[in-house]
Amino acid sequence: MPAPQLLQIDSSIQGDRSISRSLTARAAERWKAAHPGGEVVYRDLAANPLPHLDPDAGLARFVPADQHNAGQAAAFALSKELIDEVKTADTVLLGLPIYNFGAPSTVKAWVDHLVFPGLSTDATGSEGLLGDTEVIVLIARGGGYAPGTPREGWDHGSAWLPHGVALTGLEPRFITAELTLADVNPAMEHLRELAAESLRDAQREVDALWEPAVV
Repeated sequence: MPAPQLLQIDSSIQGDRSISRSLTARAAERWKAAHPGGEVVYRDLAANPLPHLDPDAGLARFVPADQHNAGQAAAFALSKELIDEVKTADTVLLGLPIYNFGAPSTVKAWVDHLVFPGLSTDATGSEGLLGDTEVIVLIARGGGYAPGTPREGWDHGSAWLPHGVALTGLEPRFITAELTLADVNPAMEHLRELAAESLRDAQREVDALWEPAVV
């Protein structure tokens, strides 16, 4: 039986200051404690961004592989690599910071590569082929978008992602820390305790994801 595999993906441009990166790292450690001998595949979309879909990548989806030109063949190979990473993973951890009320464009590019008839869906695109993979999304939101707040509904990244990957069969689960800008934005100083509480809640959710293995 192959070793359990985790695919850990970060996308924040904040480096060591990133809340989403701290949450994916915490979740990865928890996963490794529960899966001794498991393998971790890591992808950093901020440090190594994926190319956005261009005409070659678009046409590669509709031209038979034996008729691909060089650009289409390269685009096909990249999409297949990304899809295979998800397909072989038992769990995907995706760090998702919310930038300008949406997902980073690097995450959008990743999702666009994942949606590929015949690779992540059946040939008609009506049945997803990646539904056996668990997806946990660790979200960091600089502001507050909870129900009843002035910007309720402004988090378009969290709202979009389940729809973006729906054709593949993936069903993301979300863990969210919000008000993450409170410590650096003087106008949000009065929200610092709420921000700390939100982060603690997210950390507790992460810690409850998997029980450490008994050895």
